Amino acid sequence: MSPPLQLRFVTSAPDVASLPAATAEVAIVGRSNVGKSSLINALANRKKLALTSNTPGRTRMLNLYELEGGGSLVDLPGYGYAAVSGSTRSGWPKMIEGYLLNREALAMIMVLVDGEIGPTKLDVTMLDWARSSSLPHTVVATKQDKVKPSQRQRRQAELAAGCHLEVGDIVWVSAVKGTGILPLRGLVKLWLS
Repeated sequence: MSPPLQLRFVTSAPDVASLPAATAEVAIVGRSNVGKSSLINALANRKKLALTSNTPGRTRMLNLYELEGGGSLVDLPGYGYAAVSGSTRSGWPKMIEGYLLNREALAMIMVLVDGEIGPTKLDVTMLDWARSSSLPHTVVATKQDKVKPSQRQRRQAELAAGCHLEVGDIVWVSAVKGTGILPLRGLVKLWLS
């Protein structure tokens, strides 16, 4: 059994050059409102470590969380719809791409995909870009609790096909119910070791 990740918030940075040095890092990317902050809170078993909101686009910078014992998580702004100005949103792709291409400590990218609705065009674009850039990544399907048990097998097959992966290549989680959180904690520790 993997205990909660001992995470502490360190800083929010506007670009990769403003982040402190790190030995190993896991990045969290996904569309706005996919559940990035909720997942961080579930991994740490804390309710308000990462601020959650019903309004998409609350994560506006690179938010760095340090893991006790070494390594860190970085929460990146969500792509897609967000309730922010066009000028703010237009700067995010450069920030996200700059971080992902230039962070030497980057060990893994968790690409979060909504398990209820499946991959959007933006999710597929992100996965294609990560593959073409030879960046290490894992798809984490969130919100599994919102899929009816009778539809889970079909939804998992559809989501995997939409991501051009096998069902077993995807980590299935629910931050609300805790489903899949223990194995994901173990994976994060492995990626950061």
